Amino acid sequence: MRNDRVPPTAPVPLSALLAQPALGLRQVAGPREPETWVYLVHTSEMEDPVPYLLGGELLLSAGVHSPDPESTDGSWDRYVARTVQAGAAALGFGIAPVHQTVPRALAEACDRHGLPLVEVPRETTFTAVASAVWDAMAERRHHELRRITEAQQSLATAAARPHPVPAVLRRLSQHLGAWVALHGPDGAELADAGPRPPHPARAALGSLAARLRPGLSSAADTAVVGEGAPLYLSAYGLGHTERRLALGVCAPRRDAADGANWAIVGLAVVLLALLTGRRTAGAETARTAALVRLLLGAAPEEAAGLVRASLTGAGEEPTGAVDDGPWTVVRGRRRGRAVDDGPLVAAALAAGLGTPLIDLAGDELRALVPGEVEVPAQPGWTLGVGAPVPAAELPRGEADAARALRRAVAGRTSLARHAPDRTDGVASLVDPDEAGALGRALLAPLEGAPALLETLRVWLSLHGSWDRTAVALEVHRNTVRQRIARAAALLGADLADADVRMELWFALKWR
Repeated sequence: MRNDRVPPTAPVPLSALLAQPALGLRQVAGPREPETWVYLVHTSEMEDPVPYLLGGELLLSAGVHSPDPESTDGSWDRYVARTVQAGAAALGFGIAPVHQTVPRALAEACDRHGLPLVEVPRETTFTAVASAVWDAMAERRHHELRRITEAQQSLATAAARPHPVPAVLRRLSQHLGAWVALHGPDGAELADAGPRPPHPARAALGSLAARLRPGLSSAADTAVVGEGAPLYLSAYGLGHTERRLALGVCAPRRDAADGANWAIVGLAVVLLALLTGRRTAGAETARTAALVRLLLGAAPEEAAGLVRASLTGAGEEPTGAVDDGPWTVVRGRRRGRAVDDGPLVAAALAAGLGTPLIDLAGDELRALVPGEVEVPAQPGWTLGVGAPVPAAELPRGEADAARALRRAVAGRTSLARHAPDRTDGVASLVDPDEAGALGRALLAPLEGAPALLETLRVWLSLHGSWDRTAVALEVHRNTVRQRIARAAALLGADLADADVRMELWFALKWR
């Protein structure tokens, strides 16, 4: 986290000052990696600089306090130790009028204590060094303001998209050059963006996010994976409730010197808190009115008009308005263990799917998404997406989504979409009424046995796989074998024959 002693100025890298030919500065001792950031310039000839430094300074001195360059009494070592204790970023040592060269004992002390030591040549005044630092700070501050303005516009645009949380996370990752993740109250990843770091770093960030509580808005830590460079972790709480979501950032560099990043992260925290929080009272009122109308006997398409208006911000539609737009039904099943944070997970899913119409019951999910949209996969969930349907045909859309979910579970994929029947295939050559009659006749022995019909359908769709059918139906594989054997016996069919299976598949579709 940012050192509170460091002044809130736009710092400049020491390397930028060393690169200015007009100054002629040269680093003669101390570390060169990582980059040293200068927040202030201070000139002092005091033997003990601690009372006069805030931290982060380039301390300029001509060594007046110790005129003997060959001193061996440890005065240079004490001076450097106190300078480091005061938090100075670097020491600039002026040649003349007291010393003609940088004292060897001073250089050795800077190497020993890890303080960058810069030689200021005779012709360069301390005022010129300070002026160069102020100019560089002004230029950097201008660059930061431009970055912040661009990030504000970019993040605001992302927040207005149909799936705002993933969009905001992607934009934030691009602006920071870091991996970012939305964490649940237990530290579990709900959504992420950017290049994923190794698992130990992700686990450490999740643990950091889980430790946030009301009154602790942020926390920071480092993670070292293998023998690589440290990764810098930060977590920021979204909201003020006991069990809240958190934004996590994992970056390859600390970036404490870049004030723009702090402002950009702060904006993202506000947007994500709004996106994952409760909806407006007006939208809630409109959806409540839709529920009342449904309970009092209104047609689904009339209630759907009110709901769609609440989602688009168009206000309440006139009484009797009919919604003729499409809806996409989503069915889902949680992967892994469940946590007791239903409202928070529902909020994250609502933001990720682009709709507040979420029904979350334990490990099962149902959602209504307005329009024909490309529903994205959601971390930790297996989803089935139905074909877009009008409000009057939502039960058919849910059935399509349920079948797509079974395919996704059986195929061990994160998302499957309903594949509508082709209209240009073999089925188009058969009269629909005749095909329906034929299908019902072939499958008549299984009427009254919906479990056998559904097992036969899933088994045929999964190419006769016992294990995948058992997973899709959530039954034991022996149950699948028994049902298929029973169906074959009732139908008097040899299911080992490909032609028979094909005929039954068409019959299931046509009936």
